[in-house]
Amino acid sequence: MGSLLFLMRRCLRMDREPDREDAPRRTYLAQERTLLAWWRAGLTAFAVAIGVGRLVPAILDVSAVPYVALGIGYGLLGMAFTILGAKRDRAVVAWLGAGRFQPLDRRIVWALSSALLLLGVTTMLLLVLAS
Repeated sequence: MGSLLFLMRRCLRMDREPDREDAPRRTYLAQERTLLAWWRAGLTAFAVAIGVGRLVPAILDVSAVPYVALGIGYGLLGMAFTILGAKRDRAVVAWLGAGRFQPLDRRIVWALSSALLLLGVTTMLLLVLAS
C-alpha cells in the first residue's frame, strides 16, 4: 500500500516542493488578487450608495434627505477603497521588487473599519425608524 501511494504521488508530482523561482510570480499574483479585493470592496460600496441613496427612499416612501446623505457616505467609502487599494498596490509592488514588505498601516484599517461600522449602524437605525 505504501509503495502504491509513493507511485501515485510521484506520478502526480505531489512529493515535489514548489519551485523557489516560482515564488516571486506567485507573490505578485497574490498582490493582484488583493488589488481586485480592494476594487470589489469599492464597487460594493458604490452599489450600496445607489441602493441606500436612491432605491430605499423610493421603496419606503420616506424623505430622501437622510438616505442621500448616507448614500454619499457609502460613495466616499467606495472612493477610499479604490484609491487606497491602488496606492497600496503601487507600494507593495515596489517593496516586493526591492525584497521588502511593509504591513498596512493600522490607522487605515481602523479608519475604514470605523467608517463601515458607522455607516452600517446608521443605515440600520434609519431603516428601523422608517418602518
